[in-house]
Order: sequence, then structure tokens, then C-alpha cells
Amino acid sequence: MSTPVNSSNLKVASIQMVSTPNLQENLSTASRLIAAAAADGAQLAVLPEYFCLMGLKDTDKVSARESFGRGPIQEQLSQIAKQNKLHLVAGTIPLEARDQNKVLNTTLVFDPAGQQITRYDKIHLFGFQTATERYQESETIEAGNEPGVLKISVDGNNWTFGLSICYDLRFPELYRALGKVDCHIIPAAFTYTTGKDHWEILLRARAIENQSYVLASAQGGKHQNQRRTWGNSMLIDPWGEILANLPEGEGFISGVLCKDKLNEVRSKLPALAHRKL
Repeated sequence: MSTPVNSSNLKVASIQMVSTPNLQENLSTASRLIAAAAADGAQLAVLPEYFCLMGLKDTDKVSARESFGRGPIQEQLSQIAKQNKLHLVAGTIPLEARDQNKVLNTTLVFDPAGQQITRYDKIHLFGFQTATERYQESETIEAGNEPGVLKISVDGNNWTFGLSICYDLRFPELYRALGKVDCHIIPAAFTYTTGKDHWEILLRARAIENQSYVLASAQGGKHQNQRRTWGNSMLIDPWGEILANLPEGEGFISGVLCKDKLNEVRSKLPALAHRKL
């Protein structure tokens, strides 16, 4: 098993999937890929948005929703984190909302003991309407209203992560509101059309302007519901360099977050310290 170069580094992995309408099939795929990432030395792994269910229709996720803190999806995620002894940022799962016809699109984080430690409900909901097409996430998803921050300690080092989901990526004010973090984690299911033009640019911009790593976990292929997602899960360093990426299909990428690199970038270009607003 490979390990980080030194204790001030953190080995991370981003899982990419092409999820199906079969919940258990998706959970089995996630479990297999996380185990492979753990065997490669990952201490933290991230799953993509909708990893557990890419339904044939939007309302399928409402049928699969769980109460916060209990349910088969959450139980299996807890076991996966515990079995692989890593921090698991579990993409998004559908949780009960106030409106019985909707869900919260929620990122849950589990620690290596299988305990759920952090939660973030997606704030920005995608939607559009043209003369021929219409799509509104808000018809089945209830928006969250609180930014999400994850703080962990590994090998005596403290790490801070900003949590956001897919469409959130287009709103830089959210990332500013999250404050100074070591890495922004972004599970996503970007469409092929928007992904090919904007995905990499937006991810690198968020890394550069916030002088942080960005770890993005994506859906990447043609799904049974005929939706095509862009893929290109990425790890980007605080200078905006792409350290690893997976263009399409299922699999994982891995890399190392380095405290020294963060300090180097923030020292030679101290933009965060020069902010006025």
C-alpha cells in the first residue's frame, strides 16, 4: 500500500461513477471503488453527486429518500468508511425534506469509525427553460441554506474542507463565505453540454482564487435514463495545476494534499490576505 510522503500530507481519492437506477448496484460499485482507493493509500475518499441513484425519472429519488441518521444507504456508507478506515465524503443522497414531494440533496461525511460527522444540503438548484426544453431541480429538491465545512485531524495535522455540490460551483460568493480552507470538495453530475465548456475552467478558477486544492468527484458517462454526464473528476492544486483527472467511465483518481504547497502559494502571492471586501 502506498502512503503519503510525510505526515503533513494527506492522500485523497475521487471516485467517478456512471450510476444506474439500481440502488444496490450503485452501492456495490461505490464500495468496490472505495476499497481500491483505500488499498492505494487514500485517507479520504469522495463519491459523486447522485452516486447511489440516477433514476429513470426525477421523482425516483423521492421514493428512495431516507430520514437523517437512519436508513440502508446511510448504514452501508457507515460500514464502507469503517471497513476501509478512511474519511468518506459520500457524494449526495436523498434525505427527507419538509415537503413530502421533495428531498434534500445532501452530502454526509463519515469518519474512519463509521460515525457521521458533517452534513451539507445543496444550496443552489439548477434549472432552465427554453422554447423546447425545461428542467427544474427545484421541482424535486428543496434547497439548503447553510454552507458546509468539514474539519478533520489526521496524523496530528488539522485539515479544513469546504463542501459544495455541482451547480454551487458557479457561485464564487459561496466559496468566499466558506473562508480559508485547505481543499474544496465538489461532488457533481455535470451535464456533458455544460461540462465540456465550463467544468475545468470553473474548477481551476475556484482553486486559484481561493488558493486551495480542489477535489471534484463526477458522474462520467451515458446513463440508463439517457442522460450523459461530463466526467473529468479532478484534483487541482492551489496554483491551478491539474494533478490528476479521469476523463470518463468509472474508476478513481488519487493524489496528495500538501501543507507546504498551500503555504508556498499563499506566501508568494498573498491574495487572501489582501482582500478588501
